[in-house]
Amino acid sequence: MQFGFYLPNNGPTARPDPLAEIARRGDSLGFHCMVVGDHILVPTAVNSPYPYTVGGEFPGGESGEYLEQLTLLSFLAGITTNIRLVPSVMIVPYRNPLLAAKMLATLDVLSNGRLTLGVGVGWMEEEFVALEAPPFDQRGAVTNEYLRAFKELWTSEHPTFEGKYYRFSDINFLPKPVQKPHPPIWVGGQSRRAIRRAAELGNGWHPVGAIPAAPLEPEDLAQDLVHLRRYAENAGRDPAELDVAIKAPLYDPQMPSAGSRRRFSGDPEQILQDVQTYGDIGVTHIIFDIRSTDLNQTTERMAWFAEEIQAHA
Repeated sequence: MQFGFYLPNNGPTARPDPLAEIARRGDSLGFHCMVVGDHILVPTAVNSPYPYTVGGEFPGGESGEYLEQLTLLSFLAGITTNIRLVPSVMIVPYRNPLLAAKMLATLDVLSNGRLTLGVGVGWMEEEFVALEAPPFDQRGAVTNEYLRAFKELWTSEHPTFEGKYYRFSDINFLPKPVQKPHPPIWVGGQSRRAIRRAAELGNGWHPVGAIPAAPLEPEDLAQDLVHLRRYAENAGRDPAELDVAIKAPLYDPQMPSAGSRRRFSGDPEQILQDVQTYGDIGVTHIIFDIRSTDLNQTTERMAWFAEEIQAHA
């Protein structure tokens, strides 16, 4: 099992010195990766339901402050050595595909091949409108097409692409990414369409779990993985080569009033048992949300996790 952690991209720890401290600490503690989310802007009125809260409220929109994810990861690439850099997820329709492919290739080059690209279709229609992105109701098809365009740009000596939403020819596209044939792509999302996208176009599936709006209990995940493997086989791909990288909170010890323990809460033995349970059904990576508005609390939780969980998993 490989482990990662969320980076802040808003709030008091989303500043150069705290971010550098968190990234360097994660690198030195041996974490596999660090991930950061994607909002280019937040409209003043958001009615789109957020998929990861029970009531659909978006908890991150109050201030409207977000560092741009690829710029943030490029900054951290220059001060780390081994830890992998994961946009998680990059909302694919938000950016011109040629520019996005170039930014991602540059990040892979400057990090010496440490990019893993997490991708998603997006959920906030108001942000699509503000960015003049392709139509919100076509975001799945746009994402599929842009991913194919990325691969053409990253792998072809003479890239040519003719799609519904974008086309290019007669161009040079250099430098190519360091990783061959291209950086691994983790496809986010919980839906059957997202699972199919991961199987056909990705190198892994990257869902969220262990929260009330998306519990992703082991028995449910096991069923999803049946579909993932079948879709991969139907596409002529080897399911064993696909990562399963879930994102989850790392809860403080607690016991809900109903009496059941939340996944990834409790003492180290209980958390390790959860890790083992998910590993047994095919999860390869778990990325934990250990963010805090306090830098010391964040780095202390990272050190605790590395000593109590990562060292024994």
